[in-house]
Amino acid sequence: MKKANFSLAEAKYTAGDISMSVVESVRKRKNNAAVKAKIRHDNVAGVKLPVFRLLEFQTEEDVGIGKGGEQIRAVRSSFQRLLELIVKIASLQTSFITLDEAIKVTNRRVNALEKVVVPKIEATIAYIISELDELEREDFFRLKKVQKVKKRVAEAEELKLKQLGIRKGQAADLLQENAGFGDDIVA
Repeated sequence: MKKANFSLAEAKYTAGDISMSVVESVRKRKNNAAVKAKIRHDNVAGVKLPVFRLLEFQTEEDVGIGKGGEQIRAVRSSFQRLLELIVKIASLQTSFITLDEAIKVTNRRVNALEKVVVPKIEATIAYIISELDELEREDFFRLKKVQKVKKRVAEAEELKLKQLGIRKGQAADLLQENAGFGDDIVA
């Protein structure tokens, strides 16, 4: 930029006031721009970034040699290079802004996951674990209750057998001996 402005100062010093010739050049072109740019989109990590590119420079070479024509051509080329740099900087700045917005959106999503979704899932897991533990305790209690009832029934049977004067093993022998007795009644 410094070089372009310095070359403009040189041209003004050599050729005098060139603003009228610049304005006249712009009037001649009217709807036909001397510089055209194109935009394309690059995809970076799922984010579409705009990239600007200059297509062409249409210049007029009717400046002449007198009244600092060479300096005017130097000014033109300096400002063309400056314009190319400005377009690159604009492309980078737009990309930075777009990436910054994408990062902010991603950070909001991550925060939502960390602060809302994950705690809900952890609470659900804790609830399921507590319910499973409760079911396990209930099953254990039922099992103990059944064992206690079976033990009471076995003790009651043993007590009956003792009262009848029959030993535990002897009662099983009696049942086997009389296994064939009464078959005809059932049939």
